Amino acid sequence: MQSESPAPLNLVGILRGVVPDKVVEVAKILYAAGFRVIEVPLNSPQPFASVSALAGALPADCLVGAGTVLTAQDVQRTHAAGGRLIVAPNCDEQVIGAAIKLGMQVMPGIASATEAFSAVRAGATQLKLFPASSYGPAHLRALRSVLPREIKLFPVGGVTAEQIPGWLAAGAAGFGFGSELFRAEYSLDDIKQRAQVLVRAFLAHSTTIRTVPGEAI
Repeated sequence: MQSESPAPLNLVGILRGVVPDKVVEVAKILYAAGFRVIEVPLNSPQPFASVSALAGALPADCLVGAGTVLTAQDVQRTHAAGGRLIVAPNCDEQVIGAAIKLGMQVMPGIASATEAFSAVRAGATQLKLFPASSYGPAHLRALRSVLPREIKLFPVGGVTAEQIPGWLAAGAAGFGFGSELFRAEYSLDDIKQRAQVLVRAFLAHSTTIRTVPGEAI
C-alpha cells in the first residue's frame, strides 16, 4: 500500500513522554498531517505498550518503532511489540546489528565523521545527526561531502520549521521532530497545528519520491 500523503515525507514524529492511552489518537493526528514514521522513545511510560498499540492501529504505510534504544535486548523487545524501526541517540554496533538481523530499519545517532563511518560499516544506511542544534547545517554539509551518496542524514534535535530550508540545502534527507511537535502537555489541537506547520515547511522546500513500507525512509 502506497502512502496517500501529499508526498512521502521523510519526517519522524518523536513522541517522547507519550502514554499508551493517548498514543493512538496522537499518532492518527500526525498521520493525517502527513507523517509516515512514528517513534516512541523508550524513556517514555510503558513504551512497548505504546509501540504495540501503534502497530495494531495505524495503516500499513506507517512505520512504527522505538527511539532511545540502547541495547540489543531492547531491539528484540521492540520487534516483539510490532515495531519495525530502531532509532538510537548513539552509534552502537550491537544495536545496529541486532536491528538488521531482525529485518528492521535502523537509524543510529552520530555527530562526527568517525561515528558516521562506524555506523555505515555496521550496516546502517540512515544516520541521525544528534543533537542537530549543536552542529548546524554546515556540519551536515561537511559530513555529506565524504559519506557515500546512498547514506541519508536526518537532523534531529532543535530543528524548527523556519530552519528546514537551510538543512535541506545542506543535504538533509529528512528530519526527526521531538518537542517541536509533541510534548505530553500539548493539546491535540496544538499537536495538529505543529504537525501541519512542519509538513508544509518540508513540502515547500523539498521534492521527494514516494516510498512504500520496508523501503528506507
